[in-house]
Amino acid sequence: MTRPATIHEIGDKSDTEYRILFLGDIVGRAARNAIQDQLPQIKSDFGIDAAIVNCENAAGGFGVTPEICDRLFEAGCDVLTTGNHVFDKGEISPYLERQNRLIRPVNMGAEFPGAGHVTITLDSGMRLAVINVMCNLFMAENANAFMVMKQLMQTIMLGRDADVIVVDVHGEATSEKNAMGHFLDGQASLVVGTHTHIPTADHRILAAGTAYQTDAGMCGNYDSVIGMDKLAATSRFTGERKGSLSVASGEPSLCGLVVDINRQSGLAHAIYPFRTGGALSQTI
Repeated sequence: MTRPATIHEIGDKSDTEYRILFLGDIVGRAARNAIQDQLPQIKSDFGIDAAIVNCENAAGGFGVTPEICDRLFEAGCDVLTTGNHVFDKGEISPYLERQNRLIRPVNMGAEFPGAGHVTITLDSGMRLAVINVMCNLFMAENANAFMVMKQLMQTIMLGRDADVIVVDVHGEATSEKNAMGHFLDGQASLVVGTHTHIPTADHRILAAGTAYQTDAGMCGNYDSVIGMDKLAATSRFTGERKGSLSVASGEPSLCGLVVDINRQSGLAHAIYPFRTGGALSQTI
């Protein structure tokens, strides 16, 4: 397979900036193995200060296990986010209670284990806050995402409480994720959507300085239907066959974005799409 030409190069990082890598939903074993194998080199090559990855489909396309999380942390993931599939594997519940760097949507009910946000201090001294919120349109019923975020952002402020704030907005509707980006503009360093597994082409810096993309895409094989075997998925749409879906085999793409953030303001200076490997056009 002939690779498309390189689209751009990620610029040099200034000493006055932090560089954040965000990778979209991991779908299946091949994708998580690719992250484990490649993330240390990616962080080194591009001067990544922190890597945040959505892992909610890492275990066979549905949920995640403690063992998978541990391996992803060992590979260099600093925080793992999730979404509506976070509790598909029962053994993840006690793990969420003891591992604060794995978070679930903050607007889920208090009866669910774990937390929806975390602030960690990295070796560089950077205070990194990561928030996971789930949209309401076409999703399971949860507290209003906008009202929950309005209250939460009063307690986690750039400069005062964190040097960098990243918000993973897990949702189906592009309009709702777009609205959340503008709602949080100037309050977060990065607002990025997950869940649909298809990368959008609207990466940009919003008016008040927040980096934004409607969906980061997935880490998985794009010769598929959002990561699942394309024949099995298509036959369900035609009504010819029903049954369980399985993760598509083949080379995965690692898909997400890189953001440079001013150390003083906590707001974005540059945003780059990140796609490497597999069927998608390469951006590095």
